[in-house]
Amino acid sequence: MENQSETLSGAPSRRASAASPQFKLSRLAAALVARREASVVAVLVVVFVGLSIASPYFLTVRNLANVAQQISVVGIVALGQALVIISGGLDLSVGSVIGLASVSAALATAATGSPFVGIVAAIGVGLVMGVANGLLVTRLRINPFIATLGTMSVARGSAMLLTNARPQAFDNWASFIGGGRIFGVPAQFIWLVLLTGAVWVFATRTRWGRNIYAMGDNAKAAIFAGIDTKRLTVFVFALCGTLAGFGGLLIAGLLNNANPNLGLGYELDVIAAVILGGVALTGGRGGIPGVVAGAALMGLLRNGFVLLSVSAYWQTIVIGLVVLVAVGVDGARRTER
Repeated sequence: MENQSETLSGAPSRRASAASPQFKLSRLAAALVARREASVVAVLVVVFVGLSIASPYFLTVRNLANVAQQISVVGIVALGQALVIISGGLDLSVGSVIGLASVSAALATAATGSPFVGIVAAIGVGLVMGVANGLLVTRLRINPFIATLGTMSVARGSAMLLTNARPQAFDNWASFIGGGRIFGVPAQFIWLVLLTGAVWVFATRTRWGRNIYAMGDNAKAAIFAGIDTKRLTVFVFALCGTLAGFGGLLIAGLLNNANPNLGLGYELDVIAAVILGGVALTGGRGGIPGVVAGAALMGLLRNGFVLLSVSAYWQTIVIGLVVLVAVGVDGARRTER
């Protein structure tokens, strides 16, 4: 009886402590730390503070605007890549699609005299390439890695063929989309913010978004649940291609020049941003805000390398190591589970 009375008398106190503000804060902190995005945000803060101390030019308005521009295209394309990887796929062609879309915009604008046609051409080329990737994966049952590796070469070769490997002028009012500023904020960054919000709502608040996660987590179970996985696969690849095409338009607008080599190597930065942002390569897990944080970290690293006069060769090595560490951490988390 004595033990029972102690138990009964102690129960209210334990419930009270569980409801206390300190207990709630500790649980909230534990939940935040457990999130996959927490590590990249922590590293992002450390890198930001470190560069602020290491370089007197880092916190200048001009440099921060440059950083915003640098992360924008990678971040926008990474949004589409994230959905592809969450669904269980991979798109290696995004860098080449950027180059093909940019020269398509320039050539269409020059041929018609209409910047609007150029914009439609860039986005349309990205959409077509994305749909082609999706059909290769679903209809011909080609592994996404192999399918997009092939279309990567096709897109880059097509850009070279259309331009005879020569840069194309792209100087008209459409350049504001990529190089303009609104109240001092780069237009590219504003596009990133708007598209991030739209993709986040789609991924978390719509049935199609939830189905993408379900398909990536267990494709067979998704089929048994009545999800049209083939249509959904084509959709995510089409969206990824469209965003890559839009990214090519933004770069061409910023540079007032469409070079068939634009986007070369972007696939590495995009995939790195997605992995750093907490998206699992095995599919089914990951959040959109973390992807943008991963793109921001990639942009800060590259900006820091330039400010600190780090060799371009070392930049490539460090980015590769960052990808390996991110994949290793993801693998360790899955092993623990």
